[in-house]
Amino acid sequence: MSLALPFQSAKQLAAAVRKKKIGCLELLDLYLKRVEAYNPELNAVIATDIEGARKHAKAADRAVKAGRKLGPLHGVPMTIKESFDVTGFPTTWGDPAFKDTVAKENSLVAQRMIDAGVTLFGKTNVPLNLADWQSYNEVYGSTNNPWDLGRTPGGSSGGSGAALAAGLTGIEAGSDIGASIRNPAHYCGVWGHKPTWGVVSPKGHALAGAVAYGDIGVVGPLARSAEDLEIAMEAMAGPDAVDGRGWTLSLPRSKKKKLRDFKVAVLLTDPNAEVDESVQALLSKLASFLSRNKVEVSRKARPAIDTAELNDVYIRILRAATSGRMPDDVYRQAVKDAASLPAGDMSYFAQMQRGNALAHREWLRLNEKRHKMRLAWDAFFQDYDLMLCPVAVTAAFPHDQAGLRHKRTIVVNNKKVPVVDQIFWAGYAGVTLLPATAAPIGLTKDGLPVGVQIIGRQYGDYDCIQFAKLLEKEYRGFEPPPAYS
Repeated sequence: MSLALPFQSAKQLAAAVRKKKIGCLELLDLYLKRVEAYNPELNAVIATDIEGARKHAKAADRAVKAGRKLGPLHGVPMTIKESFDVTGFPTTWGDPAFKDTVAKENSLVAQRMIDAGVTLFGKTNVPLNLADWQSYNEVYGSTNNPWDLGRTPGGSSGGSGAALAAGLTGIEAGSDIGASIRNPAHYCGVWGHKPTWGVVSPKGHALAGAVAYGDIGVVGPLARSAEDLEIAMEAMAGPDAVDGRGWTLSLPRSKKKKLRDFKVAVLLTDPNAEVDESVQALLSKLASFLSRNKVEVSRKARPAIDTAELNDVYIRILRAATSGRMPDDVYRQAVKDAASLPAGDMSYFAQMQRGNALAHREWLRLNEKRHKMRLAWDAFFQDYDLMLCPVAVTAAFPHDQAGLRHKRTIVVNNKKVPVVDQIFWAGYAGVTLLPATAAPIGLTKDGLPVGVQIIGRQYGDYDCIQFAKLLEKEYRGFEPPPAYS
């Protein structure tokens, strides 16, 4: 059964425009009406430029009428994560200190998507400093999950995931250092791709004019279809103008045409981050489906990595990568905490503060461990094409904005556990710079979406996306949240 127009893929929307079944302005107004109707309860779209977008859409209609060459996403209405610079919009990262800071030029991702034909009309919500799996801040308020308004849509690209799922936008772009693309895709029932580190330039995705490219973090697409991820990657990937003087990107295209062409490993849980049975059941169901369809599936194959060590390295390097954003007084407290905490304390708080206070000499040692793990993954991918594993330990959890994040809990298998424990599943691919696609695979008994994390070899982005495309075709396509369909 074909989806209603607002829930169609960006590829389908662009095809409708090219075939003159709908005009660019008409399509934009369709989404703007949905934003007007549904966004007040979701608070996913937090800033718009309607006048500018309509002007752009009219020009796009003239291009169609004149028979000009059109981009692959011509006329597709788009919103983008608040943390990307877009001319004329504030870039705050949810921090009130930057609420009046207006971007003077587009980020590279925004510009490349515009060049591909999108009509960029707004921005979507994030948590403060992009540092939560919930999306709320003092500037824009809190975003709700369209599957259950009492639950988080994820973070930090939570507004992106919610807007896509509810049919408020045609395509999105987000960022990911701690599952910030993969997590909202999983919680909201859409697709997201975390590219191999360095494949998509993050120029213009920074706060207060920062220009250095950070460790681990990447930028990439979210969409209602795996095909859209491929189209968006083709549009946004590649070096910026400076790096482009010396190198060009040539990601290998997937040679796999059928699911059974893939050889995959499946991982349901890990002692470092126990996964709820509701999520494990859907992953196991997927594995059984693949086996029945002649995919070679191993439930035991793993890279030769100590996952406790991987988690330790990830948390400390992650927190070191983001420590530059910390105010001086917060940094000084982290240094004190790191010096006073017992060496045997491996709690998230202890590892976070050690990372926040990390000396460069220790970072170099951790980085050496990280790259040995990267090579262990590469050896694993000599035998297997993909690793399938959880994105997070549960489906979307209820809003919990009280106190410090590391002190909050969620319920996993009827036990309260620290919400931050699930950072493990972000780092499983992230710390070693690997690509990973999140794709929806079903609903829990409570009617909440669950996604699978599809991890590929370094620069194997299109294998991850191709597998997601085949799953979408043969296993599960997009399903709108009932209240918005």
